[in-house]
Amino acid sequence: MATVLECIAVPRVSASLTHSPTRLSSSSVSSISARRRLPEFKGLRTAPTRAFGSVSQNQSSSSRLVRGGRIVCEAQETAVDGQDLPAVTDESWQSLVLESEFPVLVEFWAPWCGPCRMIHPVIDELSKQYAGKLKCYKVNTDESPSIATRYGIRSIPTVIIFKNGEKKDAVIGAVPKSTLTTSIEKYL
Repeated sequence: MATVLECIAVPRVSASLTHSPTRLSSSSVSSISARRRLPEFKGLRTAPTRAFGSVSQNQSSSSRLVRGGRIVCEAQETAVDGQDLPAVTDESWQSLVLESEFPVLVEFWAPWCGPCRMIHPVIDELSKQYAGKLKCYKVNTDESPSIATRYGIRSIPTVIIFKNGEKKDAVIGAVPKSTLTTSIEKYL
């Protein structure tokens, strides 16, 4: 299980004093840490994992140890809450993107990607602005890595515009709305 470590600032000894190492007693460390409280970070939480077995002293050394928990970033769960873009998966890719009668804008993203979260509102605005002329979707590269691999996605966010089932244009990175608008206008 993960453990939070506290840092203790120890004043430097001046050069004129002897350089003998000094040991801190456990009571002095606890009194220092009681006086200096580190700010509590609330962005991570532990999630229990299922243990697939346990290791006792009698079992062979070939048995595997299983860790007791994992750290989960709570921002992943809220990264795209409230977004209007429908998600595309491996199963729906062909029908929603490649066989669409309209040009399609696809955003390749991941929940842990900060720039992806920055560009989400821009893509939402564009989907509303071009409603009826352009379809907009998003692909989570963690959940659908085969689509990302097929189109050579090496950086996210990447926005690709498809027309008649073919890749027409790609924009890499969190770019301004005007850059995406210019790319979209070429294919409408």
